[in-house]
Parts: sequence; C-alpha cells; structure tokens
Amino acid sequence: MKNTFFILTLSAALPTFAFAQKGIAPDEKFTATINTNYPAQVKFTEGMAANLKVPDGYRVSIAATGLGKPRIMAVNTDGSLYVTRRDKGDVLHLSGKDAKGRFANVKTIWKFEDVHGITIHNGWLYVASSKILKRGRINVDGSVTDTATLIKDLPEGSQHNNRMIAFGQDGMLYMTVGSDCNDCGETNKEHATMLQIKPDGSARRVFAKGLRNTIGFDWHPETKEIWGCDNGTDWRGDEIPPEELNKITDGGDYGWPMVFGKRQVDPTREDPVGGTKDGYAQTTVPAVITFPAHSAPIDFRFIGDTKDFSEFKNDALVAWHGSWNRKKPEGYKVQRIQYVNGQPTKVTDFFWGFLSNDGKSRIGRPTGIIASKTEGIIYVSDDENGVIYSITAAK
Repeated sequence: MKNTFFILTLSAALPTFAFAQKGIAPDEKFTATINTNYPAQVKFTEGMAANLKVPDGYRVSIAATGLGKPRIMAVNTDGSLYVTRRDKGDVLHLSGKDAKGRFANVKTIWKFEDVHGITIHNGWLYVASSKILKRGRINVDGSVTDTATLIKDLPEGSQHNNRMIAFGQDGMLYMTVGSDCNDCGETNKEHATMLQIKPDGSARRVFAKGLRNTIGFDWHPETKEIWGCDNGTDWRGDEIPPEELNKITDGGDYGWPMVFGKRQVDPTREDPVGGTKDGYAQTTVPAVITFPAHSAPIDFRFIGDTKDFSEFKNDALVAWHGSWNRKKPEGYKVQRIQYVNGQPTKVTDFFWGFLSNDGKSRIGRPTGIIASKTEGIIYVSDDENGVIYSITAAK
C-alpha cells in the first residue's frame, strides 16, 4: 500500500490579464492535503468469494475466471454474455453453463482496440472505443458479422476514454463522453457530455453537458428518466468534490469544471467571462445525491423486471471501483440506490467485502453490472482479478 500526501495551494498569483481568455482568477487561496492511498491488492483465490456479502436471501457464485480485465457487459437473448476488455482490445463471448452455473465457453469474437462501451439493439451488437463507434450483426452462435464503423471522429479520449453506450426507448443511442483532463476549460464541446445519436451513427448532438465523467447511466423503469453517476475532479483533497447521482435531462448543464455537487463552486476555478461562478452555479442542474469523493463510480444499472429480484424492481445498482487519492479509502463495492415514486431515497450496500475492515487491503474492484432478467442473475465484473460474479436468489 502506498500512502503519501502533499499540500496543494492555488491562488490568483498571476496578473489578471493572464486569464483574459478564461475570466477573472479567484481571489481566495485554496489549500488541500492530497493523499495517495491504494489499499494493497491481495492475490485472488476462488475461496475469497465466500467472504463477499450480499443481502439476505441471495448468494454469490463465480460465473467466470481468468478473463484478464473484464469491463462492461451485455446479455444476449439466449443468456450468453458479451464482455469488453479495453486493455486487450477485444470483446469476449461467454456461453454455455456447467453444473455449477459457470460459463463453459469463452471466445474472442471481435478485435477492437480500446473498446469499452457495449450494448445490444435489434439484433446488433454496438461497441465503442474512445473515438470509434461500431456495430455488427449477432449470429445464432453468438459470433458477429457484417461489422461496420458508424463513427470515427469522437473526441479524443485522453484521461477519460471510457465511452459508455445504451439505447433509450426512443430508439436513439446515448453515449457518455468524459472530459479529456482532470480539470480544464474544454475546447471540444463534445467533451464532458452525454451525446444522442441515431442507430446508424448520424444526427449526433449534445444531449447534456458539464458531466466530467459519467460512465454508467440508465433509464428508470417507471419514469423513463435518465440517471447516472458522475466522477468528480481529483486533487481537491479527501472530501471534495463529491461523486454525484444526477437526473440527466435534455439540455441540462451539470456545471463541470466550475461547479460540482449541489451547486457548490470549485474554489480553484476562475470566474467565467462576464459573470461569476456563483451566478453561473444557479443556472446548473444540482446533483440529487452526493457520495464520498473519489469513490469512482463505473457502471450504473436499474434492476427492472429481473426474475427473483422483484423487491429491487425500481432500484439501481452502482459499482464503486474504489478510491486512490484519499486517506481513508472509499468504494470497492456495489451499492443499491432505492427509489420511491421515481426519486432516490436511500443507499445501502448490495455487494461488498472487497475492502478490508481497516481499509489497508482489497481483494478486487467491482466494475461492470448487468442483469440477465429472465434467468434471475445479476453479473458483476471485477477488472482487477479477471472475475465475473453472479448474484442469484438463494434457493
């Protein structure tokens, strides 16, 4: 485990004219203690799964191991699973189950550098890298043919290259594009946004902006509204800015890089040209719920009509990948966000035990979430240990 820190001080030391293209520099000084703390990784063994916890009435099993760094998943109509591996630049197809419920067949069905986001729509498998969107027709055996590139000029990935994609009930493809930096004034208007795109890749437009890095998002089963969790800026200390749960609306501005959380201004950012941060904050959409800083949300999914999970029907799950720059580690688990009448009301642990009680070690990092609704299985990928877990009713 590494546990280091330094003091960061930012102030308006430069003359005002140096910020002519940005705005007026802040008057106040900002000092933060920056911690770097990675809980030590414990070598994974399958027996460790027994230490992982889920709510009463459910159990955890291992669906697949030895997958390297599995990230985001999509479930086919036959219950087979597609998994992206960004580091390997490929898409895996997992099919067939043995007596223990593990996938028996693992095949690479698509080579695609930097691939991350994946979804299925009308018999087509859609996949996205930081700059490219592709699709291919799904065959009966799970292979993919008739592949085509739909978009090849997405904004540069840089620091945040984890494109996520999903289709709404309007038949449009939605994609989140993170910022290309930790904290900067973007020059490309498509950075730090959610995009809306036709299934053929045309008519691309910015749906919402000011979202630093909203990787996971989904539609509420009843209200059909889009919700997602945003990753906050680093290098502000242990407690700010918080991670955010946002209701994402057409035309909404969520404030990054000048505003975070519930319209709280970033003390290190300059005022906008012709205005103030406080004034600008009032034009932004505030977070609905905030979470501990640096917890790193990756995937976010509503459970919906999943067999054996009826009590969770309108609730969402979020995978917290885990912090690296705070003294007391946060994340390293999957949490349930309970909704009542379309609004989030409570957050509880759903799949946990990856982080030791003292926070000094970890046995994995939850990453992707997907539900096989007809089978009654919730899959969670762990890109640190190459594992996909299955959570099912205990019968």
